[in-house]
Amino acid sequence: MTLGELQRRFLPLVAKLIDYAYQQGYELTAGELYRSPEQAALNAQHGSGIANSLHTLRLAVDLQLFKDGVYLTDSAAYKPLGDFWKTLDSLCCWGGDFTTRADGNHFSMTWGGIR
Repeated sequence: MTLGELQRRFLPLVAKLIDYAYQQGYELTAGELYRSPEQAALNAQHGSGIANSLHTLRLAVDLQLFKDGVYLTDSAAYKPLGDFWKTLDSLCCWGGDFTTRADGNHFSMTWGGIR
């Protein structure tokens, strides 16, 4: 599969995730989908990301989760969405499973060994 094919597979899955979140009574705001390589490198320098971020390839999205108007910042609050996301495709990865730094609002697809 090419990168372009995976990118085109990714976005409809994000739409399914958003629909699922609203069906479960959550609300979302859009976070970061695309991140420039320069911004990714800067984030890595500051310890808030990795230089080879999947955001630079348009294979990751960050979503902000709300329940009853309250912004949920704890990664664990995203677990129902993360569990659903991982059922959509064998390449779907959820940031809440990251062992070095849980990132519950991060939803991505594996490419080149990067999650």
